[in-house]
Amino acid sequence: MPQGYDTGHAFALVGSVLFGETSPVSFPTDLEIAQAATIAPLSQIAEQLGIGDEFIEPYGRHVAKIELDALGHVEGRTPGKYVVVTAITPTPLGEGKTTTSVGLAQAMKHIGKVGLLALRQPSMGPTFGIKGGAAGGGYSQVIPMEILNLHLTGDFHAVTAAHNLLSAMVDNHLHQGNDLGLALDKITWRRVLDVNDRALRNVTIGQGGKEDGVPRESGFDITAASEVMALLALATSMDDLRARLGRIVVGYTDNNVAVTAEQIGCAGAMAVILRDAIKPNLMQTLENTPALIHTGPFGNIATGNSSVIADKLGIHMCDYLITEAGFGADMGAERFFNIKCRVSGMKPDAAVLVATVRALKAHSGKYKVVAGKPLPPEMLEENPADVREGGANLAKQIENVLAHGVSPVVAINAFPTDHASEHAAIREIAEAMGARVAVCTHFSDGGAGAVELAHAVVAACEEENNFHFLYEDSASLKEKIAAVATTIYGAAAVEYSDLANDQLDRYNANGFSHLPVCIAKTHLSISGDPTLKGAPTGHTLMVREVRASIGAGFIYPIVGNMRTMPGLGANPAALHIDIAPDGRIVGLF
Repeated sequence: MPQGYDTGHAFALVGSVLFGETSPVSFPTDLEIAQAATIAPLSQIAEQLGIGDEFIEPYGRHVAKIELDALGHVEGRTPGKYVVVTAITPTPLGEGKTTTSVGLAQAMKHIGKVGLLALRQPSMGPTFGIKGGAAGGGYSQVIPMEILNLHLTGDFHAVTAAHNLLSAMVDNHLHQGNDLGLALDKITWRRVLDVNDRALRNVTIGQGGKEDGVPRESGFDITAASEVMALLALATSMDDLRARLGRIVVGYTDNNVAVTAEQIGCAGAMAVILRDAIKPNLMQTLENTPALIHTGPFGNIATGNSSVIADKLGIHMCDYLITEAGFGADMGAERFFNIKCRVSGMKPDAAVLVATVRALKAHSGKYKVVAGKPLPPEMLEENPADVREGGANLAKQIENVLAHGVSPVVAINAFPTDHASEHAAIREIAEAMGARVAVCTHFSDGGAGAVELAHAVVAACEEENNFHFLYEDSASLKEKIAAVATTIYGAAAVEYSDLANDQLDRYNANGFSHLPVCIAKTHLSISGDPTLKGAPTGHTLMVREVRASIGAGFIYPIVGNMRTMPGLGANPAALHIDIAPDGRIVGLF
């Protein structure tokens, strides 16, 4: 369940229930709410955005692709305000960023503004795993949530096909004589699949004899971790997409010279496969607010943000474009500021930082939160002191937003087990840092529950900000890594393994030093160690290896034991999902 509810029913955050003055009332599941919704015709949703039927290509009755030609139709309009939704460092349960993003977009209509939502498409791996989907929750969802969480318009499958075509072409090049001189131990291009399957992390391919290819060690990543997904999210046009595909580095020669997809001869065919996937998907929320759903780059090793194209379209179609960045402000928001905005040329007007009582208590270091298990009972007791102790994380994440010159707004995502004193503690911390604060009940109340937040966002957007990047393109790769590590993570120093140093030397020699960095690390701590809660300082960031996504346009240092192919847990969501005799999906959250 979204927001960490562990049973088949949540509880309504209504009236005095919020602070425990009455008994909670039974609340329908997300799927029950979504299936009972009234879905507006796509033409009405497009009309809210000021685009006609000639710019939408329906995929069934409830989803449509928006043609890229629409950009020329709308780019002369005055752009709206650009708002990114991020969070404090989350627990394994998540703190409701997507739900808050949906609630805020819906709330804009309640205050007479045109709100537009821009989100990533969820991966089916986590949908059938333990995390669940990414449609929001309660009365703040994108619908139909079954379509969103399962296939949508097939963009993930197109990315998988394009990526694996290049994999096949690389191995065919080896089989046909390897004219480019690829070193077998320096091939970096693997295969992908949109399924959590740990058994495929490391494989040996080409077994069976001479006619079955050249034997070598390789492996699979999840599709969301594909560089093709990352570059699709950062492409600004079809021409730009084609160029980025050609720049993909698949490996190196014995002399450490990069070999690209263009040299392999595959980039054009990959672009053809992605011809429709580059177009944003148009959907709607429970309150018929328009939503652009597009791309789904991994939050740990890629940008963790929806597409540049969706944002460049959307900013000219609304008063407020609400987009979400994955994980905490040290992760998705940092990459939003320093990678996505660097590519798009767009400047955010405000940042919403989602905070919960439970996560701040967890950051006190006194509680253990485990995905799929109930919260410790003592964690639900009134304890503003623990909130204040864990509030160091909130203060640091506000600082991380301010470090980029953007106005912060703290959204307290309210739960039925919260207490007024605990909300007051969060407000005290946030206001001391110069942030606006709003308590939100959008899970139970939809857009009406985020009206206070909407007013705060409008006020923040009217402030003059000084958005800037954390580092310049001209800085060295190590200087860029140090800037993020010390300023955003609170590290005292950065250390590199011998492998990481060798890889950095290779990238510098190939002319890649101008690229931004995307540090792959745990999302459960501001540091690189998931056990360090709150706002740790004085630690050393250990970089064990450095990989390159040249087509996407960034270098990604890897900290700790990062997995690019997840595994299924003991009780995966797939066990509970089925289809009813009437064709309805059941058990999907």
